[in-house]
Order: sequence, then structure tokens, then C-alpha cells
Amino acid sequence: MSEHSNQSDIIYLSGFGSYISTEAIPNTLPNNQNSPQSCSYGLYAEQLSGTAFTAPRHKNLHSWLYRIRPSVITATDYESYDSNGRYDIYEGFQSLVIEPKPLRWNPLDIDDIPPTNFIEGLQVVCGTGDPSLKEGLCIYNYVANSSMINTAFYSSDGDFLIVPEQGSMIVITELGRLIVNSSEIVVIPRGIRFSIQIINNESIRGYALEAFSGHFELPSLGVIGSNGLANPRDFLIPTAWYEDIDNQSAGENYSYNLINKYMGKLFKRSLNHSPFDVVGWHGNYYPFKYDLKHFNTINTVSYDHLDPSIFTVLTCPSNEPGVAIADFVIFPPRWMVAEHTFRPPYFHRNCMSEYMGMIYGKYDGKGDGFVPGGSSLHSVMTPHGPDAGSFVKASHVDLSPVYFNEGLAFMFETNYLLKVSTGYLHSKKLQSNYWQCWADLPKLFSPP
Repeated sequence: MSEHSNQSDIIYLSGFGSYISTEAIPNTLPNNQNSPQSCSYGLYAEQLSGTAFTAPRHKNLHSWLYRIRPSVITATDYESYDSNGRYDIYEGFQSLVIEPKPLRWNPLDIDDIPPTNFIEGLQVVCGTGDPSLKEGLCIYNYVANSSMINTAFYSSDGDFLIVPEQGSMIVITELGRLIVNSSEIVVIPRGIRFSIQIINNESIRGYALEAFSGHFELPSLGVIGSNGLANPRDFLIPTAWYEDIDNQSAGENYSYNLINKYMGKLFKRSLNHSPFDVVGWHGNYYPFKYDLKHFNTINTVSYDHLDPSIFTVLTCPSNEPGVAIADFVIFPPRWMVAEHTFRPPYFHRNCMSEYMGMIYGKYDGKGDGFVPGGSSLHSVMTPHGPDAGSFVKASHVDLSPVYFNEGLAFMFETNYLLKVSTGYLHSKKLQSNYWQCWADLPKLFSPP
């Protein structure tokens, strides 16, 4: 695959959870059935199942793909992927250690790094569970300055939710292409092959969460009603696109690397053709993107700081009602009008783990130290809250209505107790004195 610079022909369909039918060549999709005896144009029919066949209909996810070559065709057998001395995500996950204290990191370096693509730039920060049991999750930071040329990736372990902090990218998938910018997110479900191309040689940096169980959904709105938060129509879905490149058209030395993450370990096999050869597809199992600027923010119009669950964009629910394997929450620009109220996030001990990142600007609950590209982890029942400077300022500020437009932060919140990778626990990016941001909180108690 060559680098994709033509972005003008990338178009989308919309609607979270919609059943989609799309074709790059008219009359690709069969009428009234999924697997005809012979498909149009000599294509192969292939089903991609994201849930068990017998999952309840409202949870059942699958798509039918009509492709030039079936996925089973390969030029070589599976072999272990050689990281060539780069960060090894398998070792990163295997090295997870127990550490309850609050942690915060500076951003990864984005300049003066060796040529690095998205997969080579993935670094395990924290996680838990076992992908072989489809239980748990893994949280990553990433940085890259090169496209995945003639390289595609898919995870057998879970769904990827990617949060760019810096730079734009073209995400090429079997089901079509998406342009994803900072302040947008993209979700790539388990098993879907994709390749990330950088745009105009601009480096990219950001965050990702891989959920080993379930799939991301819109949160229930309850008494909010029919509208609000992330509206379904604002989620964009790729349209069918394909490339027919193989060792006959591109030369006998043409080779394509397909990397598979399986039970945490990376494997590689070589293809003699591009895997992005789906001419048409229909179904409800597909990648999608969302622009966080479209979030319809709900907030108090009377008093008190409401719980951050009102800022939930997507949730990956567990089997326990109301409890998430992973929630994706944002803290967007919004009006703050609460009366006689401490407006920043309150001091908190939580039965959930909270991993936060900064997309741009600053967070209203922290002063210096929490910057774009940086991150923090507050584990289950680990105390956290506004730093001393933010507390003092917010305790005395005039409470006239204020439009907060100084930053966009996000949170991965999970019911799991997370362990931290050895590499990040001993990283030079770790702020070893993070705990001191609360050391100067004054004693204000004054009994009668």
C-alpha cells in the first residue's frame, strides 16, 4: 500500500448501531440473501461475527463482506512478530505490577524519535485480566511518525478505542476509510483489520483502550430522555472502499505484513495481496468515529458538582447493571453556573479506577503538571481531587456564570483494579512528586 494522500473521496454514513449496506461498485451486494452460489464480479462472501450466533438480537453484531480474496489466503504461516528491539506490548502486559498510589506522567516524546508506526509506538500503561478469558482491558499510550506501509493489524483480544491527542491520521480498514483528527475518537472492533497512515508527515500521539470483553455502546439516558450526550446521528461509519493490489499487479516481490494480536502476543504472516479488498458489505459490526465537539453536555443549573457519569460518551457494560468494564468520559467546554458551590471536581474515593488524559488545554481540577499528552491513574479507593492551588482558587472565586473553554480532558473509568506496567512505573516520564500537589492543602477547621 502506498501512502494515502487523497482524502477528498472519503465519505461516511451515519447513525450509531445502524444496519449498513454499502458498495464501492454498484450491484455488489446480493439481493435477498447473504451467500449466493456465485457472488457478483467473482467476489467471495465472508461473514465477520462480533458476537456469538445466539446472542440476543439487540446485542447481535455481524457483517457480511464481499471481497476479492477470502481472508484464509496467506503466503506464509504465522510466526512471532519481531519487535526489532522496540517496545514489546506483550512483555508490557506481562510485567504488570500492583501499585495503589496516585500516578501521573508527562507526555511521550514526539520529536526526534526513530521511524515508528502506530503498532510499533503502542506502549502498555496499565491493565488487568486475561484476554484468553475475554476478561479485562489494557490501556496504552502511543506515538508515531511513520505510516504503516504494506502493514495491517488486527486484534483477536478486543475492541480498540483510540483517542488522538496530536496529529491527524487516515484509518484504513477492511470496511472503508476514516480520517481521524485530534478531538475525535475512533473505535475498531475485535478482528477488523486496519492500517494507520499519518498525514503530511505529521507525527501523531494519543491514547488507546482495548476492552477484552463486550463492545462499546451508547449509555442509557434514563430520565434525561430521548436526546442528549452523544447523539447517535453524529457517529460516522465508513463506506465500502477497496484496493486490488497483489504480486501480479505490483510485481512478484510484493508482500504485505498482517500482524495479529492474540492473547496479548503479536504474530505476523505475509500476504501476496492487500487485505483491504472488500468491495461491498452489509451489517452492524464495523468501525466508527465520533467528533467530541458534537457532545451535548448536561450540567447542573442549580447547585453542586454532578457526578462525571453525565459526561459519558460510550460505555462497555459488564454483566452487572450499571457497572462498566470501561466508560469513556470527557470533560468538554461547558457553562458552569452552579450557585454557592465548589465547582471543580470534588475530592473523591471511588470503587472504580480512573485513567485520565489531556487532549488540549488544561483541566479545571488541576493546575500545572497535567498537560496535553500527559496522563494520570487514580486506582480503586485511592484518594484524589483538585490540587491545593485549584482548591484555594475555587473556594474564593466569584460564582458568576462562566463558560469553561480552556481544555478537553477525558477519562477511561473501569470497574477493574488496574496494575501498572514496569516500564511506566519506572519511566522517566513519571512525576515522582505528584502526591505533593495536595501537600499544601490548608487545615481550615475552625470549631465554634
